[in-house]
Order: sequence, then C-alpha cells, then structure tokens
Amino acid sequence: MENEPNLNEKPIRKIIHVDMDAFYASVEQLDHPEWRGKPLVVGGSAARGVVAAASYEARKYGIHSAMSSILAAKKCPHLIFAKPRFDRYKELSNQIREIFHEYTDLVEPLSLDEAFLDVTENKAGHKSAIFIARKIREKIREKTGLNASAGVSYNKFLAKIASDLNKPNGQAVILPEEAEEFLEKLPIHKFFGIGKVTAEKMKSLGIHNGADLKQFSLQFLTKKFGKSGIHYFNIVRGIHLSEVQPHRVRKSISAENTFETDLIGDTSLKNNLRPIYEELIRRLKKSGIKGRTLTLKIKFSDFTQQTRSRTLEQYPEDAKIWSLALELLGQEEIQNPVRLLGLGLSNLNITEEHEHFGEQLRIPFEIN
Repeated sequence: MENEPNLNEKPIRKIIHVDMDAFYASVEQLDHPEWRGKPLVVGGSAARGVVAAASYEARKYGIHSAMSSILAAKKCPHLIFAKPRFDRYKELSNQIREIFHEYTDLVEPLSLDEAFLDVTENKAGHKSAIFIARKIREKIREKTGLNASAGVSYNKFLAKIASDLNKPNGQAVILPEEAEEFLEKLPIHKFFGIGKVTAEKMKSLGIHNGADLKQFSLQFLTKKFGKSGIHYFNIVRGIHLSEVQPHRVRKSISAENTFETDLIGDTSLKNNLRPIYEELIRRLKKSGIKGRTLTLKIKFSDFTQQTRSRTLEQYPEDAKIWSLALELLGQEEIQNPVRLLGLGLSNLNITEEHEHFGEQLRIPFEIN
C-alpha cells in the first residue's frame, strides 16, 4: 500500500521534557506555608546578591533569575528573600528522578529541576507519551507536593519548547506534522539555544521568527553564525538528531557576556566580571556540581581571543572562585578594548561525557 510504513525503519522517538515549576522557590513555599501565595525569591538580599529563582507571584513584578537582589527589592518592596538550601533541593530532585526511572532508564538530567526522557519503549508498556507525561506529573505532585510541566514531541529540541507552552502545571505536545508550521510562527528569541545576543543579531538581519529564518540558505547561515548555522538551519525544519543520553555528564560549566559597548580599564572589567561570576555560581548551584579548573575567557574588539586558567587541588568555595577570577584578570595587563568576558569551571566532580547522535526517524508518531 502507498502509505504503509517501512517496517525496516525504527519507530520515531517519543521524548518528554519535564521541567519543575519555579523549583527552588516552590520548595521554599512548600516547606514554609506562610510564604505560599506571596512574592518570594531564592537568593541573597545583600548588596551583591543575585536572584537564583523567583516564585510566580514575584514574576508578576518583572522579577526573574539572575536579576540583582537590589533591583528585585525595588520592584517589589515586600519581596521575601529565602536563603538557598541545596541539600533540600537535591533531596527532592532525587525523589523526582526515581519517578522518571519507573517509566524509562533513558533519563538525561539537565539540572536538579529538569530532564529529558525517552519513552519510545517504556516500562509501563504504554504507547501514549502524553499519558505517560501526565502520570509522571501526577506522581511528582503526589510524592513531593510540587508541580511540574511537561513537553512531548519527537525530538529534544521540540519537547523542550513544548514544556514551556502551558506553564505552570501544564503540558503540551508538538506532533511531527505540526512542527514546521509551529516553528515558522515562533519568535526567534523563543528558540531554545538562541540567546539574547544571537537573537539581536538575527533581528538585525531581518530574522524575527522561524519563517524568516527558513528563508536563508545553509551557506548564508554558516557564514554568519559559523557551525551554529547548521544547527539553526536544521531546527527550524524540525530536525534535531541528539538522542536522550542517560550517561551524559558535562565536562564544564560556564557563563559569559558579550557587551554592547567595549570595556576599557580595570574598573570596568572588574565591575562587569562580577555578574558573570554570580551567574556561574547560580549555574553551579543549580546543577549541584563543582570544578577545580577556573578559566577566564577574554574576547577583544578585534575578535581575537585569550584564555587564562588555574587548577586547584581542592574544589574551591564561592569566595575563592571570585578571588581566583580577579587573579586571572590581573595576571596580565589588558590594553585592548574587550567585547566579551566569560568564566568557566572544568575538572568537575563528575565522570566524562559521552556523546551519541541518532538518525532522523520518519514514521508516524503515536501518542494517543
């Protein structure tokens, strides 16, 4: 028959992305009933504090993660500041992962509060990924008292986007036959993996949504964005080949910023390095990992790049990371204007990463 699937092809993958809703903040509200329904952030309230997570009540005031605590307090004078309790977050994260493994061993954690699951073949023997996502969310609520959102699709990229569509405490699905039309309408800044700087560059080229991106050739995109251009060319067509990697562990964790105006002088460099350091610490806390090698990345206005690294015998505490970052910054005088600064940690307290890539699969996606 004309429409009969090729039995030699593998079934298309069924991927779920589970993302806990305002995880750190929700845990604090769970453990402190008097804070429920009130604007709350997890993070320091001191002059140099940074918001690690914001409750949905706080987000109504325009408060978000990585915002300075001072600015957050200005936006909401009655804002509650909760000190991070990462041992508690890890405890609940482990309970949530146990639920994931009731359905599949193909679980790829991205951080304490989100993960990809491949349920193409699952322990429940159920063919509906939508059903499994709903059951997982119900079990998380029952076991922990916390809400989770989920996205379902045939690859990780689309599942990640879908999980954000009906937040909080919701789920969404993007079917293969819906993917291209959905992506064509999606604003470019909402594409997972396209950050603020890249989005602004794309907008300057007239790329405001997926339909605009789709008009440009692979040659043009690679010329403008290097190897990432191949990724952009594929994802707007719903193609993303990365498999769920249950043994995937990061080799490094980093944060960086490209500045609208080039930086000149020690004071400007130090002042702009501090928020990058704070973002790195936030990501370290969220992932629950540590590293022994700190690397400072410097990109100059002429696009030349320099890195400076230092490896310690012990995993450094937060204050030591900052003092070491300043040492690396002052290691050699910087005379040229700087357009980018970055900090990264490697030699992590985890095992080596293993990358696997799968083929694009094309037969019908059964979710119902």
